[in-house]
Amino acid sequence: MPVSVTFIDPRGRKVVATGEPGDSLLRLGQAAGLPLEGTCEGQMACSTCHVIAAPEWFDRLPRSSEEEEDMLDFAAGVRRTSRLSCQIELTQEMDGLTVSVPVESTDARGI
Repeated sequence: MPVSVTFIDPRGRKVVATGEPGDSLLRLGQAAGLPLEGTCEGQMACSTCHVIAAPEWFDRLPRSSEEEEDMLDFAAGVRRTSRLSCQIELTQEMDGLTVSVPVESTDARGI
């Protein structure tokens, strides 16, 4: 069954995207045209896919690894509920997830 995710872009516009369980949140956001650069292509070697999970969703997501926490130290606009979207694999339980792309985000892909 499809998983619906609401992204809030840096201007505050809501973008609803639908993916399948197993899809990466990064790839879903990129396919929806969000400014999620993902320079390292999901290898957790950068922080250009940083998103901020809605507070009501943060504790429902799988826990971040120590490596992800370390990489978030390099992200612009980090908040308590920050995550790297490349590290979130969609599950059916995430249907309705809301994440924001920080205002500080830049995307060298030219979107």
